[in-house]
Amino acid sequence: MVPDAEFTSYYGRNVVKPAPWAHDIPAYLFLGGLAAGSSLLGAGADLSGRPVLRRAGRLGALGAISLSMVALVHDLGRPSRFLNMLRVIKPTSPMSVGTWILTAYGPGAGVAGAAELARLMPFRLGVISRLLDFAARPGGLAAAAVAPAVASYTAVLLTDTATPAWHDAHRELPFVFVSSAAAASGGFGMLTAPLAEAGPARRMAVVGALAELVVEHRMEQSMGLSAEALHEGKPGKLMQASKVLTAAGALGTVLLGGRSRTGAALSGAALMAGSACTRFGVFEAGLESAKDPRYTVVPQRERLNRRRAAAAADTASAGSAAAASASQANSASAASGGPPGSPQPTAAVHTNVGHTNEEIR
Repeated sequence: MVPDAEFTSYYGRNVVKPAPWAHDIPAYLFLGGLAAGSSLLGAGADLSGRPVLRRAGRLGALGAISLSMVALVHDLGRPSRFLNMLRVIKPTSPMSVGTWILTAYGPGAGVAGAAELARLMPFRLGVISRLLDFAARPGGLAAAAVAPAVASYTAVLLTDTATPAWHDAHRELPFVFVSSAAAASGGFGMLTAPLAEAGPARRMAVVGALAELVVEHRMEQSMGLSAEALHEGKPGKLMQASKVLTAAGALGTVLLGGRSRTGAALSGAALMAGSACTRFGVFEAGLESAKDPRYTVVPQRERLNRRRAAAAADTASAGSAAAASASQANSASAASGGPPGSPQPTAAVHTNVGHTNEEIR
């Protein structure tokens, strides 16, 4: 009996080189999503008269985006590498576009968060405090306008690579990350705001959690073979924990979020933990899929076979059409009395050539 073929590569090297990223990157992914959702919550709370939720959203956004940038710069090695990416803008590069998105988001979130910090101080800072109070709402609204891009561009950053588990999820992963960010930021609002003001946070958390679970399931179905990387080993444990924590957090929010401060806090913490597990699970699955040649070779062969089958079908269709055309031509020839394949008689063209010499003269 012939044993199953074992997928390997030349000299034991990976077909696709795994991304050289450490765990700073999934932390950066999670914190960026948390900052984006918190900015949206803070802006909504500001416009609807919820001061505690507004403060929580603005301070949460400032803290999360600051830690996110620390993780990114630590992975880059030097802050100058981030600044160097601002010298140009390349619309075709997710990294370049993401750099400019963060640059557009940071000032508004920073001003709104600084205004809240100034209000917590036991003394006023004179002109600085007045300027921060004046700029807090415009800054918060500006950050909220850029927040959806902050939450989603990191998914594009992953899927625009050759890493199988990331690239195969390119249709759904941005929606997964945005939904996960909504669940996490809603959970953070439930942790930090009183029940009377946390209604928007609860709604955002439940909608985000349900959307994440549904779209994540759809993503796993559409990924094909590389979806195995999400179910096995360390990535599988992280993704399973993500689903359990997200579902439990959403259920707790619905049942206890508006009644019990403790229940709201526990549900919010579960949602935040579930969102973090999603980021780390997707990240680890991508690294594992790059190490296994099957996830690169098998889909390539399947795509090649589909193209060959489509080309053969097109050739057969063209041959059938040519045969049908020849058959129609033979039938027409037989009907006109000529041999099969003979040219069809054409109508005589009459021209008035009977001019007399008088007419010519």
